[in-house]
Amino acid sequence: MYRRNIKHILIPLAVGLALVIAYNLFFKPVLPPQTMPLTETVELVAPPPAPSRSRSPESEAKSVRGLDQSVVPPTPHENLLESIRDEIEKQNLSLAETKLHELPATVLSHAKSRPFVAALWNNLGLQQERLNGTQVSVKAFKRAADLDNSNPVIFMNLAHAYWAQRDHALNAAFLTKLMKLAPEEPFPHLAMADLLQDQDELEEAAKHLRHASDRVQQDPALRSYLAAVTTKIDRTQSVESRMTAKSSAHFIVKFDGEEDQNTWMTALEILEDAYREIGQKFGHFPSKSIVVVLHAKDSFQGATGSPAWADGLYDPSLGRIQIPTQGATMDRKWLSNVLRHEYVHALLHDRLGISGGTLPTWLNEGLAMQLAGDVWPELDQAMQGEITVIPLTYLEGPWSALPASAATVAYLEANSATHYLIERWGMARVNELLSALQAKSSIAVALQNKLFVSYEQFHRQWLESFEQNRS
Repeated sequence: MYRRNIKHILIPLAVGLALVIAYNLFFKPVLPPQTMPLTETVELVAPPPAPSRSRSPESEAKSVRGLDQSVVPPTPHENLLESIRDEIEKQNLSLAETKLHELPATVLSHAKSRPFVAALWNNLGLQQERLNGTQVSVKAFKRAADLDNSNPVIFMNLAHAYWAQRDHALNAAFLTKLMKLAPEEPFPHLAMADLLQDQDELEEAAKHLRHASDRVQQDPALRSYLAAVTTKIDRTQSVESRMTAKSSAHFIVKFDGEEDQNTWMTALEILEDAYREIGQKFGHFPSKSIVVVLHAKDSFQGATGSPAWADGLYDPSLGRIQIPTQGATMDRKWLSNVLRHEYVHALLHDRLGISGGTLPTWLNEGLAMQLAGDVWPELDQAMQGEITVIPLTYLEGPWSALPASAATVAYLEANSATHYLIERWGMARVNELLSALQAKSSIAVALQNKLFVSYEQFHRQWLESFEQNRS
């Protein structure tokens, strides 16, 4: 989210701090530690429900993921298969995987042992995923699917691994097959909707979301999520149906044909420059074209549900950068700042994968400011005033409910803490931190494992630097 110029709304800091305290004491939601893949956001604006900490839409589909391996089929290879099963149950995963790779061809061709071997690979993948994430388990699930190409549990597990890794193998053909194998499961339709959204086929995406909704049984949270996303897609389709679309090598820009058409030409030029410059700085380029929607200024907030103080946002549930552009060509610097900032959010979302990991908002916003090269004079002004620091732990969740004055402090801290992180450890180590967050480590665990510093130590060291810079 890009914060607009707020010089005119900076109120006395004492009032702002009172609002911050009231927000954190009485209004800040308590969010469970689960991730919601379809909205896994890197930008948290009016999400349905709280994205990066709430129940996952795929969790319902993951309720039964293991296959029964208790009874080894009576074959000449019974003892060998039993030994592999035991190694998996004892979590000797490397040894189990080695034995599976070394199985003779006669085992794999046997009608009774082949599906059991597939089950062993599947269950090995589950254990690997629990310990090391889907980047490891996806290989085991693929091997299981090769051995038993009609098992819905195996294909569901493989689909989830593809989903988490943003693997292009999770394509329309794969999902169509999965729908046939698991006709009552909502997840294949959720994934297909996401795929169609990427292709800007919103009408077809809405149909699959409705199919998913029909298949949700006893999960009110998931039903609520599906209804909210379906409504958002329907609203977006209604708004964008009257827009003109222009494309470049890496972006699709939509705009109102009656507005100044020079805006989209300027926007594409800025975005392509950002693609090259920020991509090289970050070491990552998007895996697909990014949609940018230029709204008339008076319709932006209503169309996006953004807070009043926002001048732009990246909506991960729809994969869109959205900004108001009335008069934007009159202020190219403003347009460039907003587009570059939101592009970093889109890039982070692409980098972390569909599931988005557990990226805290302060780091999300801080990276957007640092990588985009944001210059906000109003933050420099705020640095000169009296500030009571908001603990970073309070800034991990959504900011959309923050009042303008509290948002100023939040952005100031996010920018400062992320600058300290990059300056102290370097961008390569920050990328390692992001990989840990992608694997759904908490920020505390990621800091400890990758930077060898506790969250408390990082906070204290950053705060010392912050105070020194203010003096």
